[in-house]
Amino acid sequence: MDFTFSEEQQAVVEAARAVFAPVAPDGVPSPALTSGAVADDFDRALWAKAAGADLLSLLIAPDYGGAGLDAIALCLVLREAGKVLARVPLLEHSAAAATVQAHARPEVRQRLLPDAGRGETVLTVASAGRTGHDTADLAVTARRAPEAGGGDRGDRDNGSDWVLDGMQTAVPWAWNADRIVVPAHTPEGATVLALLPGPATEVRGRTLAEQISTTGERLAELRLEGARVASDDVIEDPAAWPLLHALLTTGTCALALGLGERVLAMTSDYASKREQFGHPIATFQAVAVQAADRYIDLRAMEVTLWQAAWRLASGAAGQLPLAGDVAVAKTWASDGVRRVVQTAQHLHGGFGADTDYPLHRYHAWAKQLELALGPAAAHEEALGDLLATHSLG
Repeated sequence: MDFTFSEEQQAVVEAARAVFAPVAPDGVPSPALTSGAVADDFDRALWAKAAGADLLSLLIAPDYGGAGLDAIALCLVLREAGKVLARVPLLEHSAAAATVQAHARPEVRQRLLPDAGRGETVLTVASAGRTGHDTADLAVTARRAPEAGGGDRGDRDNGSDWVLDGMQTAVPWAWNADRIVVPAHTPEGATVLALLPGPATEVRGRTLAEQISTTGERLAELRLEGARVASDDVIEDPAAWPLLHALLTTGTCALALGLGERVLAMTSDYASKREQFGHPIATFQAVAVQAADRYIDLRAMEVTLWQAAWRLASGAAGQLPLAGDVAVAKTWASDGVRRVVQTAQHLHGGFGADTDYPLHRYHAWAKQLELALGPAAAHEEALGDLLATHSLG
């Protein structure tokens, strides 16, 4: 079996490196040094460069001006973005666009996707639930609006608006997005996705409250109290939310991998130059063993990521559903990225705790990614349930 990346995927990596390599993570203030968000907006200049390199349209079909590539290509780009802590909504935007393409109505696809591919329409996703630890699709309810003029025939009227009630916390990039994809559950127990307009468009019953992430980025608490969404802007396909959730999770693992690889490279460079007792500390067995353990973590993060991304991209059947491969990738990414940055801070000594040193920002981002992925123990439990349900015999 050939495990090498295709020519198209390798070309995407080269394009991503050209866009992200010049980014200097130490050019953004450490969250520990600011009283609020590190910036009011994401990096618009970098966003424009990514759009110019066609990195925002990777998963969009050529019919809508995109590259027509798959989740593996997206993860390759996110890996490069994670290495420099790129402050752009690439993951949320790409996952939302792919979901719209796969499951939205044709007129919605035609209206949103060309502009999304050019970066002119920015998409994000509310996926953290009420607290960040519960299921996002149960945090908001969605029901058909009653017909104008009385008489509630909304459940039978497919042209009715939808009414949303509930709350989603820690919505990334919400203050600057043009559309916020909000998962919600209906009275019948189905999950729909509402394409809610961003804050630049007034929506009655929608309020945003500022939150600051561990990374110092500006998040939003999204509250919905009878907020109406047009029927065309609601995706009712039951397969839409599982796809969106899998793309977000797998992409987060890719960001964690890129971040971890850069941190290990920083640690290797420091340990090879920092001397004690007349020798570089990299030559000490205790240091070398710790670095080797973290290298093993990264290789495990990598192989489980590509397994999940391949299953997601190909739709290949397996003995376990896709959720099993995603759970394994999440387990390694959540624990692995934490161990990598902790070891890096330890081996850097005093520099590891210096908020002016770039490693501090990497630690903050790693903690945010770990929180987004959730505890490894929970994923192991989920994997155990899947193994119990789907016999491997």
